[in-house]
Amino acid sequence: MHAKGGVADGGHHPEHGPRFAERAPDALNNPQLRRNFRRAMDGLMAKRAAQFPDPAYWAELRERGAAVKARALSKLPELLERLESNLTANGVQVHWAETTDEANAIVLDILQRAGARTVIKGKSMVSEEMHLNAHLERHGIEAVESDLGEYIIQLAGETPSHIVMPCIHKNKDEISDLFAEKIPGLGRTGDVDELTAAARRVLRDRFASADAGISGVNFAVAETGTLVLIENEGNGRLSTTLPPLHIAVTGIEKVVETLDDVVPLLALLPRSATGQPITTYVNMISGPRKPGEKDGPTAVHLVLLDAGRSRVYQDVELADTLRCIRCAACMNHCPVYTRVGGHTYNAIYPGPIGKILTPQLQGLDAAGDQPHASTLCNACAEVCPVKIPIPDLLVRLRREAVRPTEETATHLPVVKDGGAERSRMESLVWAGWRLVYTRPLLYRMVTRALAWGGNWVPASAPLMRDWTRARAKPRFKPRTLHDLARERGYLNEVPK
Repeated sequence: MHAKGGVADGGHHPEHGPRFAERAPDALNNPQLRRNFRRAMDGLMAKRAAQFPDPAYWAELRERGAAVKARALSKLPELLERLESNLTANGVQVHWAETTDEANAIVLDILQRAGARTVIKGKSMVSEEMHLNAHLERHGIEAVESDLGEYIIQLAGETPSHIVMPCIHKNKDEISDLFAEKIPGLGRTGDVDELTAAARRVLRDRFASADAGISGVNFAVAETGTLVLIENEGNGRLSTTLPPLHIAVTGIEKVVETLDDVVPLLALLPRSATGQPITTYVNMISGPRKPGEKDGPTAVHLVLLDAGRSRVYQDVELADTLRCIRCAACMNHCPVYTRVGGHTYNAIYPGPIGKILTPQLQGLDAAGDQPHASTLCNACAEVCPVKIPIPDLLVRLRREAVRPTEETATHLPVVKDGGAERSRMESLVWAGWRLVYTRPLLYRMVTRALAWGGNWVPASAPLMRDWTRARAKPRFKPRTLHDLARERGYLNEVPK
């Protein structure tokens, strides 16, 4: 078995290729994909609901979680400096990266200086954001994912379709076929335990022989200089303790002030993500192996990635996006995500949180359609454990996407590529609408003209095409509501 770090032939890198609206029909017309997601999401929603049977307890806990993240964001520059100071005092080397390219260069340099040729990786969405595996592969370093879900999609040459359960789009039979093809000596089997054991046998050798381990970070505690990682499989602990070198990568928004702040977040994240009261493993890393200790890496590095987060942070309203603790509860309850899956979004972060995060990190020119892939039903806001007002932020980003160019010069800070979705034709249509609806005489003339000739406009006409693609063409009645009301005597006092 040879698992490459990059995307295999037939896979894709998010952020490239067709947009959401172009990809959605394929997902909607894939009955197996929809069954896979429906079954998984129903189970996740039921498990989460069982963890919060008391509405008062849920409300109190999420208030605490939201307050912890809001306070940390209000002090973000200060806390990041404290985090660096305390980590450095603990023996951890801290690196700052403004872009994903810089982060990749830092990680590669650390590995090359250590002479590392093989890497075992714990789960990390930031490393996905960096396309780290592909970058390392181009420089002759093999990176193998150790999280079972990540390992499965790496074998398949795919990207994650969910930020907590990366291979949720696959069922047992599909995984069995994949393992039979990719793992030598393993025949096709429908036994889940046997499939898991096969992956464990391969990965155990990788843990023992890897030159370096790479992980993400759930929370970085400024007070003590501690990196908190939570997981269920033990792969995170093995990835960060067996290899002689550990590199952690994380976004700057993951910092919290004190260890006490971690407590409500640990109570919220597993319950919201997988319906567990707590994960199997809670790892707290405060430095490399000390003299006399029997295990742990001899060197620990932390790479703090910005990649647009500072720009998000400058906007008082949009900064709430950075509260996210990556539980994916918003995805599990989203009527759009559960029907099309994560790959339809063609982004690292899919679902509701992705629809507000991706346009801000990548820009509205690249992802300006994402905020529109929503019903605004508010389900995501109701289940968010840190109270991110996702629907409000979606509406804000829709507004930013069509902001007039002349306004962007005076509207600071500007969402990246503000006005990218603005259409001259649409602007003219709305200007005409405003003109008609603010002049009663003109309004009566236009409505009578539409009543006389509007029904002759074909459904394929430019101004009709987008509407009639999914809806019936509106039919204009020959008599207006005012005509009917006047006929019945309701508007006799209004002059004709």
